[in-house]
Amino acid sequence: YVCSTWGNNHFKTFDGDMYQFPGLCEYNFVSDCREAYKEFSVHIQRALNSNGHPEIQYILMKIKDIMVYLKPNLVVVDGRIVKTPYYTSGVLIESNEIYTKIYAKLGMVLMWNQQDALMVELDNKFNNHTCGLCGDYNGIQIYNEFIKGDTSYNSITYGNMQKISKPNSKCEDPDETQALPSCNEHRDECQRLLTSPAFADCRLRLNLEMYIQACMQDKCACKGKDDSFCLCSTISEYSRQCSHAGGRPGEWRTQSFC
Repeated sequence: YVCSTWGNNHFKTFDGDMYQFPGLCEYNFVSDCREAYKEFSVHIQRALNSNGHPEIQYILMKIKDIMVYLKPNLVVVDGRIVKTPYYTSGVLIESNEIYTKIYAKLGMVLMWNQQDALMVELDNKFNNHTCGLCGDYNGIQIYNEFIKGDTSYNSITYGNMQKISKPNSKCEDPDETQALPSCNEHRDECQRLLTSPAFADCRLRLNLEMYIQACMQDKCACKGKDDSFCLCSTISEYSRQCSHAGGRPGEWRTQSFC
């Protein structure tokens, strides 16, 4: 099972909820939340790049007692810059120009495209034991993420609750009252892109509607600018998730598109 975040602040939890959260602080992406001994934690921080698009600035991971700090083209383990591939007790780190991948023997794989998209796959022995932006991994949507007992949270409130408090950091919580626009005028275009022949093998493997909605939100947020971030980040994610689910997406990128 995978949890991912990509593009214009989209998140998809282990349980399959998809939501948007535009926070620019450091957040708990996914951690083992059993009381006694946490086997791992993954924190992320986004920032806006020069084009005003959100990108993951760094990832901070703890695996048992090993600290790994990732930035684009930089891997730091326990305070030392290391060359990849790098192996240390139960953790393998690989990287190339495009991806950084970490395999941890305790049952976790992390894959980051060194820009906007991060995917974490976890062994199901962590069912019901995780917390963070990825949710509790109990197999039930909404519950314990957006509904707890008698209280329900919107995605911004939920995201703000995952902030790592750091005494000297100055970052604002996103406004919990802002409503997302409906973006329906972009439905046809998004549907056309995601049902193109290149994705024929993906259709039955993934929840297409979720990706159409995310694509519509992207188009809205970009207010008609056709830069590739607005169009391509959700389609790239759909393609990655399709491959991950055993599908074979065809060649969808062209000279003129993405």
